[in-house]
Amino acid sequence: MKLLAPLFLAAMLAAPALPSFAADAAPAAAAPAAPDLVKGAASFATCAACHGANGNSIIGANPKLAQQHPEYLIKQLQDFKSGKRANAIMSGMAATLSDDDMRNIAYWLASNKETQGFATDKALVATGEHIYRGGNSSRHIPACAGCHSPNGAGIPSQYPRLSGQQEDYIAAQLTAFRDGTRKNSVPMAEVAANLNDHEIKALADYIAGLR
Repeated sequence: MKLLAPLFLAAMLAAPALPSFAADAAPAAAAPAAPDLVKGAASFATCAACHGANGNSIIGANPKLAQQHPEYLIKQLQDFKSGKRANAIMSGMAATLSDDDMRNIAYWLASNKETQGFATDKALVATGEHIYRGGNSSRHIPACAGCHSPNGAGIPSQYPRLSGQQEDYIAAQLTAFRDGTRKNSVPMAEVAANLNDHEIKALADYIAGLR
């Protein structure tokens, strides 16, 4: 029995040290900082001439950005910066923005309420509503409501809000997707590929009055 204690101590001293996984594990990635809405408002000041002081553009060619899903806005800014989405003015503006700037601006815009839009042509609206809500299966045009919701609110993190958007802007973007000049959404390019000019105009008018 007296011999066992020294032998046990010797075995313990000779045993290799086991790794301490908890101590050596890589630290978890830090969560992104919460958006700073005050900084977002300040950074957006240079954008107000085109998009309105609170993101509600009054220029038909420029989109309303207020109340848009922030994830969508961030993606578009990143695409402008990387060149995936082409626009000389927006590419230049986005080039100066950091990731934090983009988050701050996007979440500040999302916190603002969008002004309501209005449809202008009853005949066009009827055509636009038919396509938006039901699509046209014979021409492989899916219903817009399937992704952008029946009232145009979209789905956060997936599909943008469309309700009340500028008619001219919607028509221009659908045309760009159809013609291949806007390339940063494969699903939208596939949908728009089968739309004719009349249908694009009808959809744009209907979407402008959605609420």
